[in-house]
Amino acid sequence: MPVSRKTYIRRRIGVFGGLGVILLAAFYLPVTLLAPLPPATATTIATTVPENPPVELAWPGFGSSAIGAVGFPGVLASSGPTTPRTIASITKIVTSLVVLQKMPLAEGSDGPTITMTSADVDLYYSFIARNGEVRPVWAGLSLTQRQLLEVVLIASANNYAQSMATWAFGSEDAFLTAAAAWLSDHGLTHTTLHDSSGMDPRNMSTTADLIALGKLAIADPTVSSIVAMKSVDLPYFGTVSNTNKLLGVDGVRGIKTGTLDEAGACLLFASDIDVGGHPVTIIGVVLGGPDHPTLDAAIRTLLASATQGFRDVPLVTAGEAFYAYSTVWDQSARAVASKNESALVWAGTTVTRTATATVLRDGRAGDTVGTVTISVGNTTVSVPLELDGTVSDPGPWWRLMHPFG
Repeated sequence: MPVSRKTYIRRRIGVFGGLGVILLAAFYLPVTLLAPLPPATATTIATTVPENPPVELAWPGFGSSAIGAVGFPGVLASSGPTTPRTIASITKIVTSLVVLQKMPLAEGSDGPTITMTSADVDLYYSFIARNGEVRPVWAGLSLTQRQLLEVVLIASANNYAQSMATWAFGSEDAFLTAAAAWLSDHGLTHTTLHDSSGMDPRNMSTTADLIALGKLAIADPTVSSIVAMKSVDLPYFGTVSNTNKLLGVDGVRGIKTGTLDEAGACLLFASDIDVGGHPVTIIGVVLGGPDHPTLDAAIRTLLASATQGFRDVPLVTAGEAFYAYSTVWDQSARAVASKNESALVWAGTTVTRTATATVLRDGRAGDTVGTVTISVGNTTVSVPLELDGTVSDPGPWWRLMHPFG
């Protein structure tokens, strides 16, 4: 029996409708169910940068002063003129370091034996004529290199400073050439030497250079150990006392006094303190004091105030939130700091924090999703950010109902 036209059309519609359903199932469903999820929106959470207010330092009412610290860049604070000033016997720190560069001492070694000559005796009398600090010498006297350094740095004997420089370099002029090169190599470009002892008032430096010099002195094991000695027993001389009367007071362990009419009373010093369990070595200098008792009292006051300037600052706290993630399928989680991080900082040093978040579609609690970077002066610390919750797939029904996300 022939098929009517209407029946034919219905059959065609049924066939093509079925094919449409099949095609829909073949393409729409996989595309919808397997399509990438839209990323979660990351919203920045406002946070507060740790406070680090400046400290008021009790500066001496005279001369030029500066404070620094081992492990901290440059000068932390200063007072008074920053132009070069006469440094007197602080010169002997440069002399000792330059000699040790040429003639290094192995740890525990006293070095070679050095025999004094008539030329050293002449030096002794020339410094006496200039009213300089000296220690006796005679032709044939023998001392080790370390003993020579002890006489120079502890007793501040001018004649032995020049004798040591001449022994190492052959002449005072050769020493001065080497010292100029050493100063340049170490960036001490505002320091000038005209003799090895410090008796020449043209030996000049800035407080900034002297803070850097103090750090070099403390870093040298030989110089550092000698300048910390209150006294030393030497053959022929007996007990020689250190010219630095602050040793052992308020953690002071060096470094060098200086006294000259043109310079006044001077001290380049190092002091060990404790800040919340963190050891700190303060390096400081005061130039141009009226006398050493007044200078020492001023330095003690300065140190007491400077100690308050070092702080263990919490930079970030574990669980501190920096981003909030939210999805179009109504799930949410936060990007939080994964650990505590703190730093020993100087008062007034700027603390900045910068956070970044990764693109997130799904993740589990504890997954790393970004970083917070904290900058304190020249120091940078990075802490991973992690999810504090789970962002999971919304499931097939949500995907089918939201084909375009």
